[in-house]
Amino acid sequence: MIDFTIAVIQNRTIHDKERNVAEAIALVEKAANRGAGLVMLPEIFMYPYELDKLRGLAETDGSTRTRLAEKAKEYGIHLCTGSIPERENDMIYNRAYLLGPDGEALLVHDKCHLFDVRLPHLVAKESSVFTPGGSVLVAKTSLGAVGMLVCYDIRFPEISRRLTLAGAEIILVPAAFNTVTGPAHWHTLFRTRAVENQVYVAAASPARNNRSLYRAYGHSLVVDPWGKILTEAGTGRAILYARLSATVLEETRARLPLLRHRRPEIY
Repeated sequence: MIDFTIAVIQNRTIHDKERNVAEAIALVEKAANRGAGLVMLPEIFMYPYELDKLRGLAETDGSTRTRLAEKAKEYGIHLCTGSIPERENDMIYNRAYLLGPDGEALLVHDKCHLFDVRLPHLVAKESSVFTPGGSVLVAKTSLGAVGMLVCYDIRFPEISRRLTLAGAEIILVPAAFNTVTGPAHWHTLFRTRAVENQVYVAAASPARNNRSLYRAYGHSLVVDPWGKILTEAGTGRAILYARLSATVLEETRARLPLLRHRRPEIY
């Protein structure tokens, strides 16, 4: 990888898709004008994460992705679209794209693990709307080797390790933890995945909207391969900037050679 600046957008969604998309595009432009080489948006950045509404918002024409691709090309940046509900063959996927500076998709990731849970004060069944993805890939970009996950995927260490073994140096995670699971596990999970895989991890959450039935935790962040939080948001709107260093990645892996010390034959 090379040294570059990442910008992580934490936008607050309201019950108006067009306004949310327009605001997100304006924030992408702002981040690009500040010199970010890679900009990322949150999980379902165009509407509050209310499952009963997302089915009707699923796109078949790729219109939101197209608008974002135009901005990636206009500013010559890499852009993680966050996730977009997209319909394909009568199935809906929670889908994230990594777009290159030419606007073309370098990587596509469909959320693989669906959040079907029954917790105190929280019941969710993503499988009532979404179909799980079935692959996990790495894109070799001019910035470095990038992998993507979406939200609940981060709880499963095998998928992050698979990205790392495929060469990932940076893992991007559009996510929308809630106010139950966020305070309990958000920081622990993202720091742990960075440490155990010796990669940069960036997580983009929506800002909290107390008028929504689903209240996002916020706290978007960027973690380095040593587990240091380079930057973190609160619960409100924000754009985070962090400088990712190739030297930090190389020195961390050299000084503590976890990946070389693996013994998969006994696992």
